[in-house]
Amino acid sequence: MTRTDSLFYKDDEAPSQRARMLDAITRVVADKDYARVTVADIVALAGVSRRTFYEQFEDKEDCLLAAAAEGTTAVLNSMVEAGQTIGTDANWQEILAAGIEAYVNALASHPDFARTFLVDIPGTSPKAIQLRRDLRDRFVQLYVFVAQRATEEEPDLGEVPEPYLRALVGGTAELIHQHVLTKDPERIDELAPVIVRLATVVIRGAAVTSPASR
Repeated sequence: MTRTDSLFYKDDEAPSQRARMLDAITRVVADKDYARVTVADIVALAGVSRRTFYEQFEDKEDCLLAAAAEGTTAVLNSMVEAGQTIGTDANWQEILAAGIEAYVNALASHPDFARTFLVDIPGTSPKAIQLRRDLRDRFVQLYVFVAQRATEEEPDLGEVPEPYLRALVGGTAELIHQHVLTKDPERIDELAPVIVRLATVVIRGAAVTSPASR
């Protein structure tokens, strides 16, 4: 998997100071435990002053959560674009596979973000907990779209209950979390077939218990 420079700016553009700080905290946290990271570490890597940092963020947690939110938005956008790129004739399984492949490819291409987002963000602070919920809600909505498309194409599948899709998002996060901790983060893309199969089983299996099948 080819590693690209940053989720926060394109390779061919001059990054803003904010983008450099978001990128810096992602890299610093991935390199050493979040508790040991200081604002001095962030500004040194970003090449900005402490004054500039505090003009943008309240503290290092605020910067980290902003990096998680904006980085995840970039990943989500890549998933949506992948689904759109394959064409209007694509079926729900092709859209599902394209989105999941885009997701794991983005994480594999940005292993520092993958480690920071999946290992360090799941903290216990109220802000971190709320952010995790908000971000997972956004992933759930992507699966809702695919599940609705599946029901339109195959009415016998029935409606997929949202709790199933929420569990799918949580299960996917756990698979990737374990991969980051125990294997090479740059090879997260190896999980694509597993996650595609899992999602397919969840969507197809919902017909067994959905109200529409009773």
